[in-house]
Amino acid sequence: MRARRIALTVSLFLIIPIVLLPTGDSTAASDLIIYGSSLSSGWQNWSWGATVNFAATSPVHSGCSKSLAVTYTAAWAGLYLAASPVVDSSPYYYLQFWVNGGSQGGQAVRVMLADGSQNFISNSAATVPIKANTWTQVKILLTSLGQPAQIGAVVFQESAGASQTPTFYLDDIRLTAESPPVSSGPNLSINVGAGRHAISENIYGMNFADQYLATTLRLPVQRWGGNSTTRYNWQANIHNTGNDWYFENIPNGNQVTDGSASDLFVEQNQKTGTKTLMTVPLIGWTPLANSPRNHPYDCGYKVSIYGAQQSTDPYDSDCGNGVSANGANITGNNASDTSTQIGTVFVTDWIGHLTAKYGSAQNGGVAFYDLDNEPMLWNSTHRDVHPQPATYDEILSSTVTYAAAVKAADPTAKTLGPVLWGWCAYFYSALDGCTAGNDYSSHNNTYFVPWYLQQMQSYEQKNSERILDYLDIHYYPAASNVALSPAGSPGTQALRLRSTRSLWDPSYIDESWISQAVQLIPRMQGWVENNYPGTKLSISEYNWGALDNINGALAQADVLGIFGREGLDLATLWSPPGDTDPGAFAFAMYRNYDGNGSGFGDVSVQAVSANQGSLSVYAAQRSSDGALTIMVINKTSGPLKSAVALSGFKPQRTASVYQYSASKLSSIVRASNIAVSNTGLRATFPGNSITLFVLGTL
Repeated sequence: MRARRIALTVSLFLIIPIVLLPTGDSTAASDLIIYGSSLSSGWQNWSWGATVNFAATSPVHSGCSKSLAVTYTAAWAGLYLAASPVVDSSPYYYLQFWVNGGSQGGQAVRVMLADGSQNFISNSAATVPIKANTWTQVKILLTSLGQPAQIGAVVFQESAGASQTPTFYLDDIRLTAESPPVSSGPNLSINVGAGRHAISENIYGMNFADQYLATTLRLPVQRWGGNSTTRYNWQANIHNTGNDWYFENIPNGNQVTDGSASDLFVEQNQKTGTKTLMTVPLIGWTPLANSPRNHPYDCGYKVSIYGAQQSTDPYDSDCGNGVSANGANITGNNASDTSTQIGTVFVTDWIGHLTAKYGSAQNGGVAFYDLDNEPMLWNSTHRDVHPQPATYDEILSSTVTYAAAVKAADPTAKTLGPVLWGWCAYFYSALDGCTAGNDYSSHNNTYFVPWYLQQMQSYEQKNSERILDYLDIHYYPAASNVALSPAGSPGTQALRLRSTRSLWDPSYIDESWISQAVQLIPRMQGWVENNYPGTKLSISEYNWGALDNINGALAQADVLGIFGREGLDLATLWSPPGDTDPGAFAFAMYRNYDGNGSGFGDVSVQAVSANQGSLSVYAAQRSSDGALTIMVINKTSGPLKSAVALSGFKPQRTASVYQYSASKLSSIVRASNIAVSNTGLRATFPGNSITLFVLGTL
């Protein structure tokens, strides 16, 4: 059992943006001085490419006898003030310093922090303009600089690529505990008697979470998915990587099915009380059972067979990426180099193995089966065996054939399809691409998802059997540098928080190449209602990025709130955060906020914010004890004080408060109880925070 835990302590963190002040000063008794006429004890000079004078006599800031003079002598040089030992960042809100550009000014300086391992938080750097012959006070929120839990260094880096820059001066560099001012926030309102509907616990799922994380979060469902599961040979325990890694057959450990990767996946889920969503192949090919289990592996485009290629496996120069030296994809390769053809028997035998070993779905075995993975991309991801783009008719034919086989093998299991990769595939086949083409026009000018649902309904009407239980899609926000990405610049972070509106808001024009209202969940629900009522909705892959940063945690918490409010039936995050990443705590706020398994309510109720973009709110009542849970996410950098109006509920006089914020990224904190009246409460929400109120009922 690993030692890392989601712990509970008490603290708050308040944030405002960067501030530039020409005059004045601010001193707090608990400030940590880094430089004040001299470098403080515990700080060391690790600078590079710069001449640094810690005892310059002119100019100096008022009240100081010396200043710190910096002259960059190389491009990208840096003043690097290293902390020894590293500094706990939680008591501090700002990095504050005075700067003077000397006789010339105009230097280009990026300010950033290094973490406790001396890794730069470069994606959260702040650019500071420096004026000539003027002392200017600069205050930068630590959260704007990425606020690592431990600060290993404060860095001032040359950012223009200049080999020589004029000398500039720094003074009174400190980490300050000064609290930012509180602004009035939007009013929030909760009506427990309105908008009531069940929240499916299956919306809190993931792909491939480890056992500790699954246990801690009481993970309800976990998916065995992704490109490699399209070509996973359960009998030989080998998968093919497709174009993710040179189209290679890679063994998953042991060759026998007992102890295979898929068996171990199901066993872990049974240990943690997690339902399994297993991907079964529809592509018609699986890796050769007799493939080598060590390098060199079988691969789809061997250089020795198909000639020189643009890229080869650094561990095996004979395995190429299938792109010839002139940039053209290699065609006409032999699929049997890596794979053998399979049909429904391969899948039904697998389900037979799983039910024999773990029980049927209704008896605790595999609960869900995904009908492959992103088939509209097979001509790219698995072009060594499926070079032709998938069509409407191919997806329908394979769905009918394999979904019926799955239902015959375990009638109690639920099926999910067609597992589409994203926006274009909702409307068109791979043959058409992302515009209306011949495949679209030859199917009554009907978008693909509605057409697919119509065919599933027709099948049920003709055969008196439902073979599709969930419409399953994937969704990654298309906005630049958001999905599966680090936190990024302040602009990117703000975009990440705005882009969650694409899940529901008809007025939000997606800030990407899509450039129209996505309103994903209502759109799909409308298509289901109009074409195959009773089908549930699943998003088995999504990711808003930055799960290792408070910004990603805010987005993730917002997404989970939206899932519950909008009535999504199942969702599994790709891929899971680390056990101690902020993204894990975003899930914990809904699944295990107190470390004792307590969670957000399972009956959604009406929750409205006057400005969802700055302060979003979600509410739900718990069936088990009647408690009302209210989740408030402050997406702004500063604290907001707001009223939370309450109706349709008789609360106890105090509410429990749990909070996750940048002040303590390592834990959810149990804050002081807050007073509640029959009409609601008032609270201050720290900048960039997630706050949960738990209101008992009278």
